[in-house]
Amino acid sequence: MGSSLIQLLFLAVVVVFLVMRLMAVLGTREGFEPKPEAKPGPNTQHLKVIDGTEDPDIADFAEVDSPTGRALAEMKRTDHSFTVSEFVSGSRQAYEMILMAFEQGDLKLLESLLAPDIYDSFSSAITAREEKGYEVEATFIGVRESTLKSARFDAAEKEGEITMRFVGELTSVVKDSAGNVVEGSASEIKRQTNIWTFARLMGTNNPNWLLVATDE
Repeated sequence: MGSSLIQLLFLAVVVVFLVMRLMAVLGTREGFEPKPEAKPGPNTQHLKVIDGTEDPDIADFAEVDSPTGRALAEMKRTDHSFTVSEFVSGSRQAYEMILMAFEQGDLKLLESLLAPDIYDSFSSAITAREEKGYEVEATFIGVRESTLKSARFDAAEKEGEITMRFVGELTSVVKDSAGNVVEGSASEIKRQTNIWTFARLMGTNNPNWLLVATDE
């Protein structure tokens, strides 16, 4: 009996050891295990535009067969790193940065985001404000709406232009040198609509878009 018991204990130890080794090799599962993600293949996003298949990246923002849709497709053909969705997201951020830079008189930041003629216009307004001794206190609330209105692509120059319509909300107070309120209110949210056009040379190493036109 003693010998049989020892043999059974030895076998049990061997079985436990084998089971533990098997689990270490195969792993364990707890709950739901999602299917492995497919390995990314070659970037064929731009081929969707070339072969005539509707590109959802364009269709989410414009009619694919419209002049705007065709211009966006040409931009994607020329610059495979360009996506409409990323541009729209980035333009919202640029809108906030430019508005607040203007309110705060940040000429250095504005110079990096605006085309020269637009910068001159913004700079003149800021200079005129400072000459009067005015200071601005502003808080950006957010972008209420952003819509891609139109796009144009100059194939010869490889320049893309995209016009966006923004509806932004902010508070803005203009005070004179004595601290008196000249314009605006710190408690009243101001809603404003801006139609801005951004431009960039596609297919170059410079990914930055510049504000080249403004309209309200």
